[in-house]
Amino acid sequence: MTTRLTALEIMTKLISFPTVSRDTNLPLIDWVEGYLASHGITAHRWPDPDQPHKAALFAHVGPWEEGAVVLSGHTDVVPVDGQPWDTDPFDVVEKEGKYFGRGTCDMKGFDALAIWALVEAHYRGVARPLQLALSFDEEVGCTGAPPMIEAMQPVLPKGRAVIVGEPSMMRAVTSHKGGQGYDTHVVGFEVHSSIMHTGVSAILESARLIDWANHVNDENRAKTPGALASVFDPPYTTAHVGQVHGGTAHNITAKDCTFSMDFRVVPDENEDDYRDAYYAKVAEVEAAMKAVHPDARIDLKKRFDVPGLRPEVGGEAEALARAITGDNGTHVVSYGTEAGQFQAAGYSAVVCGPGDIAQAHQPNEYITVAQFNAGLDFMEQLLKRLAA
Repeated sequence: MTTRLTALEIMTKLISFPTVSRDTNLPLIDWVEGYLASHGITAHRWPDPDQPHKAALFAHVGPWEEGAVVLSGHTDVVPVDGQPWDTDPFDVVEKEGKYFGRGTCDMKGFDALAIWALVEAHYRGVARPLQLALSFDEEVGCTGAPPMIEAMQPVLPKGRAVIVGEPSMMRAVTSHKGGQGYDTHVVGFEVHSSIMHTGVSAILESARLIDWANHVNDENRAKTPGALASVFDPPYTTAHVGQVHGGTAHNITAKDCTFSMDFRVVPDENEDDYRDAYYAKVAEVEAAMKAVHPDARIDLKKRFDVPGLRPEVGGEAEALARAITGDNGTHVVSYGTEAGQFQAAGYSAVVCGPGDIAQAHQPNEYITVAQFNAGLDFMEQLLKRLAA
Protein backbone atom coordinates (compact mmCIF):
# COMPACT_ATOMS: atom_id res chain seq x y z
CA MET A 1 0.00 0.00 0.00
CA THR A 2 1.23 3.49 -0.78
CA THR A 3 2.65 5.27 2.23
CA ARG A 4 0.32 7.75 3.90
CA LEU A 5 2.44 10.75 4.74
CA THR A 6 2.00 12.69 7.94
CA ALA A 7 0.73 16.25 7.74
CA LEU A 8 4.22 17.48 8.63
CA GLU A 9 5.78 15.40 5.86
CA ILE A 10 3.27 16.83 3.39
CA MET A 11 3.99 20.39 4.52
CA THR A 12 7.72 19.78 4.15
CA LYS A 13 7.16 18.59 0.59
CA LEU A 14 4.91 21.53 -0.31
CA ILE A 15 7.39 24.06 1.09
CA SER A 16 10.14 22.55 -1.09
CA PHE A 17 8.35 23.87 -4.18
CA PRO A 18 9.24 27.59 -4.59
CA THR A 19 5.81 28.58 -5.85
CA VAL A 20 6.33 32.34 -5.77
CA SER A 21 3.37 33.94 -7.58
CA ARG A 22 5.51 35.17 -10.49
CA ASP A 23 6.65 31.57 -11.17
CA THR A 24 5.04 28.24 -11.94
CA ASN A 25 3.12 26.14 -9.44
CA LEU A 26 2.89 23.09 -11.72
CA PRO A 27 5.53 20.95 -9.96
CA LEU A 28 3.52 21.28 -6.73
CA ILE A 29 0.24 20.54 -8.53
CA ASP A 30 1.84 17.53 -10.23
CA TRP A 31 3.01 16.19 -6.88
CA VAL A 32 -0.33 16.66 -5.13
CA GLU A 33 -2.22 15.11 -8.03
CA GLY A 34 0.16 12.14 -8.07
CA TYR A 35 0.06 11.70 -4.31
CA LEU A 36 -3.74 11.68 -4.26
CA ALA A 37 -3.84 9.28 -7.23
CA SER A 38 -1.52 6.90 -5.38
CA HIS A 39 -4.25 6.64 -2.75
CA GLY A 40 -7.05 6.15 -5.27
CA ILE A 41 -8.29 9.74 -5.23
CA THR A 42 -8.99 11.41 -8.56
CA ALA A 43 -7.99 15.06 -8.65
CA HIS A 44 -9.02 17.53 -11.31
CA ARG A 45 -6.88 20.42 -12.45
CA TRP A 46 -7.90 23.67 -14.07
CA PRO A 47 -5.03 25.04 -16.17
CA ASP A 48 -5.07 28.80 -16.63
CA PRO A 49 -5.35 29.40 -20.40
CA ASP A 50 -3.64 32.78 -20.02
CA GLN A 51 -0.82 31.37 -17.88
CA PRO A 52 -0.02 27.83 -19.01
CA HIS A 53 2.52 27.51 -16.20
CA LYS A 54 -0.18 27.69 -13.53
CA ALA A 55 -3.11 25.52 -12.51
CA ALA A 56 -5.66 24.99 -9.76
CA LEU A 57 -6.55 21.56 -8.39
CA PHE A 58 -9.65 20.18 -6.70
CA ALA A 59 -10.84 16.77 -5.50
CA HIS A 60 -13.78 15.02 -3.80
CA VAL A 61 -13.97 12.03 -1.46
CA GLY A 62 -16.98 10.38 0.11
CA PRO A 63 -20.52 10.00 -1.24
CA TRP A 64 -20.97 11.49 -4.71
CA GLU A 65 -23.53 14.02 -3.58
CA GLU A 66 -23.87 17.72 -2.87
CA GLY A 67 -23.22 19.30 0.52
CA ALA A 68 -19.50 18.68 0.97
CA VAL A 69 -17.27 20.55 3.35
CA VAL A 70 -14.62 22.27 1.22
CA LEU A 71 -11.09 22.86 2.51
CA SER A 72 -9.69 25.80 0.54
CA GLY A 73 -6.11 27.01 0.29
CA HIS A 74 -3.78 28.73 -2.16
CA THR A 75 -0.51 27.31 -3.47
CA ASP A 76 1.40 30.51 -4.19
CA VAL A 77 3.72 32.34 -1.80
CA VAL A 78 5.31 35.78 -1.76
CA PRO A 79 8.96 36.30 -2.79
CA VAL A 80 11.91 35.95 -0.45
CA ASP A 81 14.08 38.34 -2.49
CA GLY A 82 16.04 40.69 -0.26
CA GLN A 83 14.77 39.18 2.98
CA PRO A 84 17.37 38.20 5.61
CA TRP A 85 16.51 34.53 6.22
CA ASP A 86 18.48 32.52 8.77
CA THR A 87 17.53 29.22 7.10
CA ASP A 88 16.69 27.98 3.61
CA PRO A 89 13.20 29.44 2.97
CA PHE A 90 12.17 26.37 1.00
CA ASP A 91 13.19 23.81 3.57
CA VAL A 92 11.17 23.31 6.76
CA VAL A 93 13.38 23.77 9.81
CA GLU A 94 12.09 23.07 13.31
CA LYS A 95 13.59 24.98 16.20
CA GLU A 96 12.37 26.69 19.36
CA GLY A 97 8.89 25.22 18.96
CA LYS A 98 8.43 26.65 15.46
CA TYR A 99 8.46 25.38 11.89
CA PHE A 100 10.34 27.89 9.71
CA GLY A 101 9.89 28.16 5.94
CA ARG A 102 8.21 30.26 3.28
CA GLY A 103 4.53 29.38 3.37
CA THR A 104 4.49 27.50 6.66
CA CYS A 105 2.06 30.12 7.94
CA ASP A 106 0.62 31.51 4.70
CA MET A 107 -0.60 28.95 3.87
CA LYS A 108 1.01 25.65 2.97
CA GLY A 109 0.67 24.57 6.59
CA PHE A 110 -3.09 24.50 6.12
CA ASP A 111 -2.77 23.04 2.61
CA ALA A 112 -0.84 20.12 4.06
CA LEU A 113 -3.45 19.57 6.76
CA ALA A 114 -6.21 19.66 4.13
CA ILE A 115 -4.44 17.13 1.88
CA TRP A 116 -3.82 14.89 4.89
CA ALA A 117 -7.48 15.12 5.89
CA LEU A 118 -8.69 14.28 2.36
CA VAL A 119 -6.59 11.10 2.27
CA GLU A 120 -7.70 10.13 5.77
CA ALA A 121 -11.35 10.70 4.84
CA HIS A 122 -10.87 8.42 1.84
CA TYR A 123 -9.54 5.58 3.97
CA ARG A 124 -11.68 6.04 7.07
CA GLY A 125 -14.91 6.62 5.18
CA VAL A 126 -17.24 9.58 5.59
CA ALA A 127 -20.99 9.94 5.45
CA ARG A 128 -20.72 13.53 4.29
CA PRO A 129 -18.25 14.32 1.47
CA LEU A 130 -15.07 16.32 1.81
CA GLN A 131 -13.50 18.40 -0.94
CA LEU A 132 -10.11 20.01 -1.46
CA ALA A 133 -9.60 23.21 -3.48
CA LEU A 134 -6.10 24.56 -4.14
CA SER A 135 -5.85 27.82 -6.06
CA PHE A 136 -3.05 30.00 -7.41
CA ASP A 137 -2.31 33.74 -7.61
CA GLU A 138 -3.97 34.56 -4.30
CA GLU A 139 -1.02 36.72 -3.33
CA VAL A 140 -1.41 38.97 -6.39
CA GLY A 141 -5.07 39.77 -5.85
CA CYS A 142 -7.01 36.51 -5.40
CA THR A 143 -7.29 36.20 -9.17
CA GLY A 144 -6.96 32.42 -9.39
CA ALA A 145 -9.90 31.41 -7.21
CA PRO A 146 -12.91 32.67 -9.25
CA PRO A 147 -12.15 30.58 -12.37
CA MET A 148 -11.34 27.60 -10.13
CA ILE A 149 -14.67 27.93 -8.30
CA GLU A 150 -16.47 28.16 -11.63
CA ALA A 151 -14.60 25.11 -12.96
CA MET A 152 -15.34 23.02 -9.86
CA GLN A 153 -19.11 23.19 -10.07
CA PRO A 154 -19.78 21.20 -13.29
CA VAL A 155 -17.14 18.62 -12.31
CA LEU A 156 -17.83 17.99 -8.61
CA PRO A 157 -21.10 17.91 -6.66
CA LYS A 158 -21.44 21.39 -5.22
CA GLY A 159 -20.08 21.79 -1.73
CA ARG A 160 -21.91 23.73 0.92
CA ALA A 161 -19.54 24.90 3.67
CA VAL A 162 -16.09 26.28 2.82
CA ILE A 163 -13.29 26.60 5.33
CA VAL A 164 -10.60 28.92 3.99
CA GLY A 165 -7.51 28.16 6.05
CA GLU A 166 -5.76 31.53 6.07
CA PRO A 167 -3.90 32.03 9.37
CA SER A 168 -6.39 33.07 12.03
CA MET A 169 -4.99 31.33 15.12
CA MET A 170 -7.81 28.78 14.63
CA ARG A 171 -10.44 31.44 15.30
CA ALA A 172 -13.57 31.73 13.18
CA VAL A 173 -13.28 34.89 11.06
CA THR A 174 -16.71 35.76 9.71
CA SER A 175 -16.04 39.03 7.91
CA HIS A 176 -13.25 40.76 6.04
CA LYS A 177 -12.83 43.80 3.85
CA GLY A 178 -13.19 43.64 0.12
CA GLY A 179 -10.45 44.87 -2.17
CA GLN A 180 -10.09 46.47 -5.57
CA GLY A 181 -6.93 47.52 -7.37
CA TYR A 182 -6.53 49.64 -10.50
CA ASP A 183 -3.31 49.80 -12.48
CA THR A 184 -2.97 53.44 -13.49
CA HIS A 185 -0.77 54.62 -16.36
CA VAL A 186 -0.54 58.39 -16.71
CA VAL A 187 0.84 59.46 -20.08
CA GLY A 188 2.18 63.01 -20.25
CA PHE A 189 3.92 65.14 -22.87
CA GLU A 190 7.66 65.69 -22.61
CA VAL A 191 9.24 69.14 -22.79
CA HIS A 192 12.22 70.76 -21.11
CA SER A 193 11.31 71.62 -17.53
CA SER A 194 12.16 75.29 -18.14
CA ILE A 195 8.99 75.47 -20.28
CA MET A 196 6.99 72.93 -18.33
CA HIS A 197 3.79 74.93 -18.83
CA THR A 198 3.76 73.73 -22.44
CA GLY A 199 4.09 70.10 -21.47
CA VAL A 200 2.29 67.63 -19.21
CA SER A 201 4.16 65.97 -16.36
CA ALA A 202 2.87 62.45 -15.83
CA ILE A 203 4.38 62.46 -12.36
CA LEU A 204 2.80 65.72 -11.24
CA GLU A 205 -0.59 64.67 -12.62
CA SER A 206 -0.23 61.32 -10.87
CA ALA A 207 0.39 63.25 -7.68
CA ARG A 208 -3.10 64.75 -7.98
CA LEU A 209 -4.59 61.26 -8.00
CA ILE A 210 -2.38 60.01 -5.20
CA ASP A 211 -3.24 63.02 -3.08
CA TRP A 212 -6.92 62.28 -3.77
CA ALA A 213 -6.34 59.03 -1.87
CA ASN A 214 -5.21 61.09 1.14
CA HIS A 215 -8.46 63.05 1.01
CA VAL A 216 -10.51 59.83 0.79
CA ASN A 217 -8.74 58.46 3.84
CA ASP A 218 -9.17 61.70 5.79
CA GLU A 219 -12.88 61.85 5.00
CA ASN A 220 -13.49 58.22 5.88
CA ARG A 221 -11.49 58.49 9.09
CA ALA A 222 -13.72 61.38 10.18
CA LYS A 223 -16.98 59.49 9.57
CA THR A 224 -18.92 57.61 12.20
CA PRO A 225 -18.41 53.96 11.22
CA GLY A 226 -21.37 51.75 10.39
CA ALA A 227 -22.30 48.68 12.40
CA LEU A 228 -20.18 46.27 10.35
CA ALA A 229 -17.29 48.70 9.90
CA SER A 230 -16.97 49.48 13.60
CA VAL A 231 -15.38 46.12 14.43
CA PHE A 232 -12.55 46.55 11.92
CA ASP A 233 -9.13 48.10 12.48
CA PRO A 234 -9.21 50.65 10.98
CA PRO A 235 -13.03 50.95 10.98
CA TYR A 236 -13.25 52.54 7.53
CA THR A 237 -12.41 52.00 3.87
CA THR A 238 -8.84 52.90 2.91
CA ALA A 239 -7.25 54.02 -0.37
CA HIS A 240 -3.58 53.21 -0.87
CA VAL A 241 -0.73 53.55 -3.37
CA GLY A 242 2.26 51.33 -2.60
CA GLN A 243 4.61 51.94 -5.53
CA VAL A 244 5.18 54.70 -8.08
CA HIS A 245 7.38 54.46 -11.19
CA GLY A 246 8.06 57.12 -13.80
CA GLY A 247 10.11 59.93 -15.25
CA THR A 248 13.01 60.31 -17.67
CA ALA A 249 15.31 62.93 -16.13
CA HIS A 250 15.18 65.68 -13.55
CA ASN A 251 14.86 68.41 -16.21
CA ILE A 252 12.19 66.80 -18.43
CA THR A 253 8.46 66.70 -17.77
CA ALA A 254 7.70 63.02 -17.23
CA LYS A 255 6.24 61.15 -20.18
CA ASP A 256 5.05 58.19 -18.09
CA CYS A 257 4.09 57.40 -14.53
CA THR A 258 2.54 54.15 -13.29
CA PHE A 259 1.05 53.12 -9.96
CA SER A 260 -1.81 51.08 -8.56
CA MET A 261 -4.68 52.63 -6.64
CA ASP A 262 -5.96 50.04 -4.18
CA PHE A 263 -9.04 50.10 -1.95
CA ARG A 264 -9.88 47.99 1.09
CA VAL A 265 -13.60 48.39 1.55
CA VAL A 266 -15.56 47.68 4.74
CA PRO A 267 -18.43 45.20 4.21
CA ASP A 268 -21.23 47.69 4.78
CA GLU A 269 -20.12 49.89 1.87
CA ASN A 270 -20.42 49.28 -1.86
CA GLU A 271 -17.01 48.54 -3.39
CA ASP A 272 -18.13 49.86 -6.77
CA ASP A 273 -18.81 53.30 -5.28
CA TYR A 274 -15.05 53.68 -4.84
CA ARG A 275 -14.43 52.49 -8.38
CA ASP A 276 -16.87 55.10 -9.68
CA ALA A 277 -15.35 57.85 -7.54
CA TYR A 278 -11.83 57.03 -8.73
CA TYR A 279 -12.86 56.91 -12.37
CA ALA A 280 -14.55 60.30 -11.98
CA LYS A 281 -11.37 61.80 -10.48
CA VAL A 282 -9.27 60.27 -13.26
CA ALA A 283 -11.60 61.78 -15.88
CA GLU A 284 -11.29 65.20 -14.22
CA VAL A 285 -7.48 65.08 -14.17
CA GLU A 286 -7.29 63.70 -17.70
CA ALA A 287 -9.49 66.48 -19.07
CA ALA A 288 -7.13 69.11 -17.64
CA MET A 289 -4.13 67.26 -19.12
CA LYS A 290 -5.70 67.13 -22.57
CA ALA A 291 -6.42 70.85 -22.40
CA VAL A 292 -2.62 71.33 -22.43
CA HIS A 293 -1.84 68.62 -24.99
CA PRO A 294 -4.31 66.28 -26.74
CA ASP A 295 -1.98 63.28 -26.62
CA ALA A 296 -1.92 63.22 -22.84
CA ARG A 297 -4.12 60.55 -21.30
CA ILE A 298 -4.70 58.17 -18.38
CA ASP A 299 -5.15 54.44 -18.91
CA LEU A 300 -6.83 52.30 -16.23
CA LYS A 301 -6.91 48.53 -15.86
CA LYS A 302 -8.54 46.61 -13.03
CA ARG A 303 -5.84 44.48 -11.42
CA PHE A 304 -7.95 42.67 -8.84
CA ASP A 305 -11.45 42.68 -7.39
CA VAL A 306 -11.95 40.72 -4.19
CA PRO A 307 -15.42 40.80 -2.64
CA GLY A 308 -15.63 41.23 1.09
CA LEU A 309 -16.74 38.41 3.36
CA ARG A 310 -20.01 39.32 5.05
CA PRO A 311 -21.41 37.75 8.22
CA GLU A 312 -24.00 35.09 7.43
CA VAL A 313 -27.23 34.60 9.35
CA GLY A 314 -27.13 30.96 10.42
CA GLY A 315 -24.03 30.36 8.32
CA GLU A 316 -23.16 26.66 8.17
CA ALA A 317 -19.42 27.17 7.73
CA GLU A 318 -19.25 29.46 10.75
CA ALA A 319 -21.31 27.04 12.86
CA LEU A 320 -19.03 24.15 11.89
CA ALA A 321 -15.83 26.05 12.70
CA ARG A 322 -17.21 27.23 16.04
CA ALA A 323 -18.44 23.76 16.98
CA ILE A 324 -14.99 22.28 16.39
CA THR A 325 -12.87 25.05 17.89
CA GLY A 326 -15.20 26.14 20.68
CA ASP A 327 -14.58 29.75 19.60
CA ASN A 328 -17.57 32.04 20.11
CA GLY A 329 -15.81 35.39 19.70
CA THR A 330 -16.36 37.97 16.97
CA HIS A 331 -13.36 38.09 14.64
CA VAL A 332 -12.82 40.17 11.50
CA VAL A 333 -9.73 40.98 9.44
CA SER A 334 -8.83 43.86 7.15
CA TYR A 335 -7.07 41.74 4.55
CA GLY A 336 -8.97 39.98 1.75
CA THR A 337 -9.26 36.23 1.23
CA GLU A 338 -10.86 33.80 -1.18
CA ALA A 339 -13.71 33.29 1.33
CA GLY A 340 -15.57 36.28 -0.11
CA GLN A 341 -15.28 34.76 -3.57
CA PHE A 342 -16.73 31.43 -2.44
CA GLN A 343 -19.51 33.30 -0.65
CA ALA A 344 -20.29 35.27 -3.81
CA ALA A 345 -20.59 31.94 -5.65
CA GLY A 346 -23.26 30.70 -3.26
CA TYR A 347 -21.23 28.83 -0.66
CA SER A 348 -21.30 29.38 3.08
CA ALA A 349 -17.76 30.45 4.00
CA VAL A 350 -15.57 31.13 7.01
CA VAL A 351 -11.87 31.82 7.49
CA CYS A 352 -10.27 29.48 10.02
CA GLY A 353 -6.69 28.27 9.91
CA PRO A 354 -3.56 27.79 11.99
CA GLY A 355 -0.87 30.42 12.45
CA ASP A 356 -0.59 34.14 13.06
CA ILE A 357 -1.09 36.51 10.12
CA ALA A 358 1.65 38.69 11.60
CA GLN A 359 4.15 36.06 10.39
CA ALA A 360 2.86 36.06 6.81
CA HIS A 361 5.26 37.46 4.19
CA GLN A 362 7.99 37.99 6.80
CA PRO A 363 11.62 36.86 6.69
CA ASN A 364 11.98 33.72 8.79
CA GLU A 365 8.27 33.04 8.39
CA TYR A 366 7.07 30.36 10.78
CA ILE A 367 4.11 28.55 12.24
CA THR A 368 4.40 27.34 15.81
CA VAL A 369 4.33 23.62 16.40
CA ALA A 370 1.41 24.23 18.76
CA GLN A 371 -0.62 25.99 16.06
CA PHE A 372 0.15 23.32 13.47
CA ASN A 373 -0.96 20.67 15.94
CA ALA A 374 -4.10 22.69 16.69
CA GLY A 375 -4.85 22.58 12.97
CA LEU A 376 -4.30 18.82 12.98
CA ASP A 377 -6.69 18.45 15.92
CA PHE A 378 -9.25 20.49 13.99
CA MET A 379 -8.99 18.09 11.05
CA GLU A 380 -9.37 15.07 13.33
CA GLN A 381 -12.55 16.53 14.80
CA LEU A 382 -13.83 17.40 11.33
CA LEU A 383 -13.28 13.82 10.15
CA LYS A 384 -15.24 12.49 13.11
CA ARG A 385 -18.14 14.81 12.28
CA LEU A 386 -18.09 13.84 8.61
CA ALA A 387 -18.11 10.15 9.53
CA ALA A 388 -21.08 10.46 11.88
